[in-house]
Amino acid sequence: MATKEVILKEKIAGLGAEADVVKVKAGFANNYLVPQGKALEANKNNLQHIEDLKAARAKREAEELTEANVLSGKIKSINASFQLSTGQDEKAFGSVTSIDIQKKLEESGVSVDRTAILLKSPIKSTGKFDVEIKLHAEISAMLNVNVSSKED
Repeated sequence: MATKEVILKEKIAGLGAEADVVKVKAGFANNYLVPQGKALEANKNNLQHIEDLKAARAKREAEELTEANVLSGKIKSINASFQLSTGQDEKAFGSVTSIDIQKKLEESGVSVDRTAILLKSPIKSTGKFDVEIKLHAEISAMLNVNVSSKED
């Protein structure tokens, strides 16, 4: 298969970020990346644009880092409480999942992607738990989750 070098103009998941020079299949470059304006062909003229793209990338990454720091502070101040029905031996009926935690955060005015909530398995017992939320490659926040028994 023929490959082609292209300069990415924006961040593309699984491929790279702006200003990265990557090798992709020729068909992917010719039929998708270049026509959609997501990449430039890596020729002598276009390689001069790399500095502008690197500056835009640095600015975007700095903004994302600042935003993640602010979000981290907000998350640390939230105390998420959930109630589950329990049986005689304190075994919970149901569980607290990352979707439940995401909804609780949204109620508190914090919007995060569900996949950023690093919950190994659903919480199926009462007690206090610390849940890690990955906000940025360098920043994560701990959310206090309190699960109590529902009074019937």
